[in-house]
Amino acid sequence: MTTIKDVARRAGVAPSTVSYVLSGSRKISEDTRRTVQQAIDELGYHPRASARTLRSTRTNVLALALPRVAGGYRAVDGRFAIEISDAARAHGYDVLLMTAQEGVPGLRRIARSGQADAAILMAVEMDDPRIAAMLELGFPAALLGRSADDAALPWTDLDWEAAATLAVRELVAAGHRDIAYLATTEREIQARRGYAIRGLDGARRTAPETGADVRLHQSTGDMARLARRIGTLLHGERPPTALVVQHVAALPHILAAVAAEGLRVPEDLAVVAVGNLPDDLGGQDLPRIELPVPEMSAAVTRLAVEAIAARAQGTSSTPPGHLLIPPAFVPGPRIAPPGPRAANA
Repeated sequence: MTTIKDVARRAGVAPSTVSYVLSGSRKISEDTRRTVQQAIDELGYHPRASARTLRSTRTNVLALALPRVAGGYRAVDGRFAIEISDAARAHGYDVLLMTAQEGVPGLRRIARSGQADAAILMAVEMDDPRIAAMLELGFPAALLGRSADDAALPWTDLDWEAAATLAVRELVAAGHRDIAYLATTEREIQARRGYAIRGLDGARRTAPETGADVRLHQSTGDMARLARRIGTLLHGERPPTALVVQHVAALPHILAAVAAEGLRVPEDLAVVAVGNLPDDLGGQDLPRIELPVPEMSAAVTRLAVEAIAARAQGTSSTPPGHLLIPPAFVPGPRIAPPGPRAANA
């Protein structure tokens, strides 16, 4: 069956552009409209009837789509779920939690059955198939994160590129020239999660600007492998004097691995956490860029509620709301490079 993504691929445009042509909800150039219409005609695409006849009755429920591995645990997921539930209740909504890893079928089922008025999508990928599905169905949705097509749906996110850049620049300003950037896990990067890709991009782009040697490393969910990786990193030919950690869920394990190598934080190695929760620090007072969970949760809930109201009032031509939250650096007790004796310890 032909989908909106097939039409977009044939026309050479984003799925959101096809949606705008079909709905007339945005001004599209005549050339683009003709190209899309030609692709529609050639493929014989017909928008699903459900996209036109979704139930108009309100459920006062928001579907929170949080794909996760069974048995896995991330404190940040629970924090967001709780904060979003609190924010939804303030707007008069309940929250339906969806945790299936393959999110599109579940979201289609929720949208068509009228079990929820809108969806909030977490764990957003750069090319997230859930976005095209929501556009095709005309179902209100908001993203906690950013995709590559960040104009398709309303979203809010921490500026991860700026966060990585800020962390590296603070270390360079303190005198560090050899810096290791420990990104998120290989799994998250391979899945092209937006925060993981943008964090890496920020660190990668900052190195030439500062003149520092910034080496990028991927983390892993296997803590034994991670400890070995930390040991290799710290005892290489040119060991770093500072470590920027974006895989903050593993911070206690990372700090333990550093200690097992005979190094002290921050005396021998400065550690900066990027996008952490206070509980991530393993009891230490580290310089950091905290993840603004309450602010992001309140914003994405508000955007979802606004999308519901816009659809009900027939004002979906209003551009989707976006909120990119700038990072704030919280200094720790010390990030200066170690002296020669400590550096050779």
